[in-house]
Amino acid sequence: MRALVQRVTHASVSVAGEAVSAVGPGFLVLLGVGREDGEAEAAYLARKTAQLRVFPDADGKLNRSLLDMGGAALVVSQFTLYADTQKGNRPGFDQAADPAQAERLYRRYAELLQEQGVPVSTGVFQAHMLVELANDGPVTILLESK
Repeated sequence: MRALVQRVTHASVSVAGEAVSAVGPGFLVLLGVGREDGEAEAAYLARKTAQLRVFPDADGKLNRSLLDMGGAALVVSQFTLYADTQKGNRPGFDQAADPAQAERLYRRYAELLQEQGVPVSTGVFQAHMLVELANDGPVTILLESK
């Protein structure tokens, strides 16, 4: 499982011109689920996301977590995080989970993140979404369960 975590002042998702979700300040999490992922990977990444210390403390050091600063997370499914571009120029997605598994674990990750104490909003699974964000810093971190 892969989570591309971006520290944001705000982020939003719309589908077909309709606003779906918004957060700020906090994280925009683009979440990719791999074929071999399960509950353990979702739990690990949810815990890691909630406790990731990338917000400044009083001295300006990245020493505070999302929990410490009371932020929220917008979680968006992103199967393209499993793109394989080793051969040719067209990405392959053989390592991405099938839609049923991906949706189940995407929803489970969001639930587990919320259980950690983080307010969570989500995108729309398998929809064509417009994601807008203001990356703060910029801070972008790739978390992987393996």
